Amino acid sequence: MNGENSWTRRNVLRTSGVVAGVSTMAGCIGGSGTSDDDAAYTVSMPPVGEVEFDSVPKKWAANNGSWADMGIALGQEPPEALYLASRYHTQYYDDIPGVSVDKSDMTSLWEGELNPEEFLELSESVDLFVNDPNFILGRTDSWAQEDIDRIEATGTPFFGNNIFSTGYGWHDYDYLSLYEAFEKLAQVFQETERYEAFASLHDEFQSNVTDIVPPESQRPSVAIMWATESDMGSFSPYLIGEGTSFKQWRDLKVTDAFANTDVRDFHNTRGSVDYETLLEIDPEIILFRGQESKTAEEFQNAIVSQMKNDSVASELTAVQNGDVYRGGPLYQGPITNLVVTERAAKQIYDIEVDLYDRTEVSDIVNGDY
Repeated sequence: MNGENSWTRRNVLRTSGVVAGVSTMAGCIGGSGTSDDDAAYTVSMPPVGEVEFDSVPKKWAANNGSWADMGIALGQEPPEALYLASRYHTQYYDDIPGVSVDKSDMTSLWEGELNPEEFLELSESVDLFVNDPNFILGRTDSWAQEDIDRIEATGTPFFGNNIFSTGYGWHDYDYLSLYEAFEKLAQVFQETERYEAFASLHDEFQSNVTDIVPPESQRPSVAIMWATESDMGSFSPYLIGEGTSFKQWRDLKVTDAFANTDVRDFHNTRGSVDYETLLEIDPEIILFRGQESKTAEEFQNAIVSQMKNDSVASELTAVQNGDVYRGGPLYQGPITNLVVTERAAKQIYDIEVDLYDRTEVSDIVNGDY
């Protein structure tokens, strides 16, 4: 990849939608008001550069649940399609009164492979692809730059940055934090006022998190891995990095059990670890990704029970102490982050207090702020 320099051209959004927010080019904030005119506006993000919109997108598609969650937080309709709809865990909204998403009709763009023709067809009904185009090019050999150009030529641009992991070698441009990306998408949807309400809530939340984090000597070592129920004993390891998928663990200041070992991150190496390797490291807490569709009880019955019955796994400290948990999603947006961070804090620090106001989240999503 050539990084951001490949994506500095301006893209014009074709849409029949009505402007739902105040144009950023007019120097005003977005939100619940309507604009005085239909002036075009631009939003910049690496690697796509400056993207020009002639009105606010109404229908959209996205790469993953991080961006989908941002859109919901900004009061938008859910995306029409996602890279993998199954990894958009809408059950997290069960914690928030007045917020729910039905994804039963949501299209999954990855069904064995990504198809440029499906994107072309989708471009006729959506106004925006919230996708990092380099993620698509980096994840499949069947796409070329010409395919991206052909799709954008329809008038539906790409706008996104692969923020969830810093482990991909092709990502040679700036990453954004969760709230930096969230702010960019708020500018696209002309909902900066709603974003600012969330940012204020997040600041208070972060302060509450800081208050419950114990001194460094009392923070546990954790091992984060991907597990599948049918292949327990071989796991994909994740080292805690700067990507948004690790935000809760960074904020809770846990110790990465893999950090000072020979274990390397799955995103870079596609490697695995087994029970013998884990026993050598013996992390205090084991966290398994790929299990978010299960309830806590289902997870115990399907995953932890296998470990208890394995002659090696049963020797692990985390198994013996009952400290094996669901490890959170790969993809998290502002709402999801509140839910999974509080859940993680209750798991590893045994707190009982709520760290955020669910009604306040609901109010912001529903425009009552």
